[in-house]
Amino acid sequence: MKSRRHRAVAALLTCALTGGATALATGAQAAPARDDTANAGPAFTRPEAPGPQLRLPKPTGPRTVGRTSLHLTDHTRRDPWVPRSGDRELMVSLYYPARKGTGTPAPYMSVEGARLFLEDRGIEGVPAEVLSGTRTHTRAGARPAPGSYPLLVLSPGFSVPGTTLTGLAEELTSRGYVVAVVDHAYEAVGVEFPGRGILPCAACGRVDGDTVGSAAKGRAKDLRFVLDRLAGSRPVWRHAGLIDKKRVGMGGHSLGGAGAAAATAGDARVRAAVNMDGPFVDVGPSSGLSGRPMLLMGTAADHSGRDKEWEAAWTKLNGWKRWLRVAGADHFAFTDLAPLAGQLGEDTPDGLPGHRAAAITGTYVGAFFDQHLRARPQPILNGPSATNPEVTFHHLARPGTQK
Repeated sequence: MKSRRHRAVAALLTCALTGGATALATGAQAAPARDDTANAGPAFTRPEAPGPQLRLPKPTGPRTVGRTSLHLTDHTRRDPWVPRSGDRELMVSLYYPARKGTGTPAPYMSVEGARLFLEDRGIEGVPAEVLSGTRTHTRAGARPAPGSYPLLVLSPGFSVPGTTLTGLAEELTSRGYVVAVVDHAYEAVGVEFPGRGILPCAACGRVDGDTVGSAAKGRAKDLRFVLDRLAGSRPVWRHAGLIDKKRVGMGGHSLGGAGAAAATAGDARVRAAVNMDGPFVDVGPSSGLSGRPMLLMGTAADHSGRDKEWEAAWTKLNGWKRWLRVAGADHFAFTDLAPLAGQLGEDTPDGLPGHRAAAITGTYVGAFFDQHLRARPQPILNGPSATNPEVTFHHLARPGTQK
């Protein structure tokens, strides 16, 4: 019999994969996580051509952000969604600290990718050029800045492209990380592969409460493969020498968060992990991550102690851990969709403003990795802060009571 959580997952996926989902929702891969589908995110409905100039929040770190892309193929696995297509393929957007004054402005996404995304979501009134033309703070092809940097591997939610984690990737890179954002073939709308064009979302409509577990396990395999290719004995990136292989973290949103948790549980190379509003399903960390730290960030509506999956996972985690609830946040508040919708005047009246959603996500995720991968203590992780009143620490009786 399916759990209440799994039924909620199925409901969210059904909503997100039909034109009825309101939000930019699928820009961040709509993954299993919500019971309240009405809170799935704000709608892109307001602007008319030519539309406003959308901008991602400016990163707070001092480093220039460069970006390149990698097309990876895992020859040990067939694609789980379209086996006849051949071996498993992944696209990786790789962000890295770069030299100032090099490279060219990096686009947010292609016009065709944006058009397909908006069409798939049933979003009217927003030209594809408006979404694709979102201003980033990244330089394509920029020369890397010398140094040794921790590696973070991020996975987006189900059905949406990794593009929707661009703002978070820029923030983390500006603070001194190499960040790999993974796009999983046939699991999103609007992702282009070299020589293949934009692949359809073959998985859409095939993942529900009964199959989320296997989908998360597939994500975990993808993420570990990316880690192999970036930090293994024969790395594919020519600047892989920038990566400090001893300082690796993983994270993700929704299904991506579930995949990151599963990958971390099965790979001792990963020293810290973040799950942003994602399930744990049947791939929860049964080993407690062997004492490694984990940050859980979720909406206050769904993660205030009634979520049995998070509670079960929490009791197994045997290292440093935090469970943060963000008041007013919807499922996609941890992605670019929140600040972009806010710029279009689509903030929910009683919800968390988009600019605050982006600031909170970047602040706490960045602090978590700074503390656990760079040994830089972050007092903001000790307990509630007047600076961020929207954030509640669940299961934290008083500052300093957890490891």
